[in-house]
Amino acid sequence: MPLTTADKRAAFKKLHESGCFIIPNPFDVGSALALQHLGFKALASTSAGFAWTIGKADNDVTVDDVCHHLTAVCAAADIPVNADYEDGFAVEPEKVAVNVARGVKTGVAGLSIEDFTGDAAKPLFEHKLAVERIRAARRAIDADNSGVLLTGRCEAILRGVQDLKLVIERLQAYSEAGADVLYAPGIKTREEISAVVKAVAPKPVNLLIGGGGLSMQEVADLGVRRISVGGSLARMAWAGVMKAAKEMAEKGTFTEFANGYPGGELNKMFK
Repeated sequence: MPLTTADKRAAFKKLHESGCFIIPNPFDVGSALALQHLGFKALASTSAGFAWTIGKADNDVTVDDVCHHLTAVCAAADIPVNADYEDGFAVEPEKVAVNVARGVKTGVAGLSIEDFTGDAAKPLFEHKLAVERIRAARRAIDADNSGVLLTGRCEAILRGVQDLKLVIERLQAYSEAGADVLYAPGIKTREEISAVVKAVAPKPVNLLIGGGGLSMQEVADLGVRRISVGGSLARMAWAGVMKAAKEMAEKGTFTEFANGYPGGELNKMFK
């Protein structure tokens, strides 16, 4: 019997109580079901990976686009889904709250709100506004006791602001404003990861791993609770498509198709 939304949310919360788990990032319904088939306990959407599937750049999707996508993935998957909800698709806290309430209705078990403005010249929302946005998201989530986990996300390092002290201050403020999970994409070294984990303890930390670097066990030993991979799986899929397509376009040959995943296996998995 399929799990209810409430069941998924309860399971997601329990995953955050101890240990370390990978929350891979599918980019459509098919990839979500494939990851579920492989035994992962939860999934997370990827703003970039999804955007590319509809021919848009990352951060160019609308709240309509994302909510439609999340509804489809949550309905198809029988495990919890966390939403990359970007900046809440608004600047003002009140509008963030409206959009978060809408996101909750898609069936997600969690969602993240980031502090990236979209402006490379001034990448972060002013501190007070950033905190108020998290607080507004918290109120929207709690309005109907949904049980959705809120992740507070500081984009500083990912956007070129190499200031770990600033990152930690923001994450602590987001935690006080109601974030259940804290996330600073871009931190990579053991020292950075350990500092963030200790600064927001006992709340769980999500770590982005995009390739190479530390193993799951090494990350777990540093106290990280959750590992996501962002758009990496989507980029791997695109790598295969572009390599085979370029061969056809430039050489008129088709040898790359020999490396494709067996269609029979895909049919079996989705049956």
